[in-house]
Amino acid sequence: MFYWLMKSVFLGPILRLIYRPWAEGVEHVPAEGGAILAGNHLTVVDSFFMPLVLDRKVSFLAKSDYFTERGVKGWFKRVFFGGMGNVPVDRSGGRASEAALRTAVQILESGELLGIYPEGTRSPDGRLYRGKTGVARMALEARVPVVPVAMIGTAEMQPAGRIIPKRMRPGIKFGPPLDFSRYYGMETDRHVLRSVTDEIMYALMELSGQEYVDVYAATVKARAADAKDA
Repeated sequence: MFYWLMKSVFLGPILRLIYRPWAEGVEHVPAEGGAILAGNHLTVVDSFFMPLVLDRKVSFLAKSDYFTERGVKGWFKRVFFGGMGNVPVDRSGGRASEAALRTAVQILESGELLGIYPEGTRSPDGRLYRGKTGVARMALEARVPVVPVAMIGTAEMQPAGRIIPKRMRPGIKFGPPLDFSRYYGMETDRHVLRSVTDEIMYALMELSGQEYVDVYAATVKARAADAKDA
């Protein structure tokens, strides 16, 4: 209920009035049933504008840290992030990653839309980086299509360090669903997972017009941090 209040009564109308987001290819999002919305990730507001242009609810896997902080601030975060469709998961790796995968599959098998950023983190420079194979495992295990989603202009709206986005129109482009049914039952094959993931990233590159870099974004960020500390 709170999700729809935020989207239709409180936050949604304000964002539409101030920023007037535009969208293309909304018809590619299935009207019912589970599906993955796999997007490029430029800035924080991506997760606000992507669901705003759709009639269906979109759930995202969010860091559990957003839901564990104490005090009034922690309560506000739990209410806000939970109300915005975020599901808390531990993304620290190992067993935690497997638990996150199970949560994602449950969401998809219940017939919902799941928003995912295959790069695993925000792009450090506006380019598109190598995708992590978790998105492929989710798609194959839940047996759902993957809809590529390109966020346009959000990096310029909210560059690093800026809290309130600039007043400009962001765009959201949805591509045709990608069908990976030919790989069902092969979700433990790492070569298949990489092939599926690369196909998703290629579709995102075509849709967004971004330059593609075959390196993980997290690796680039870690190298930049090391260079800064040196």
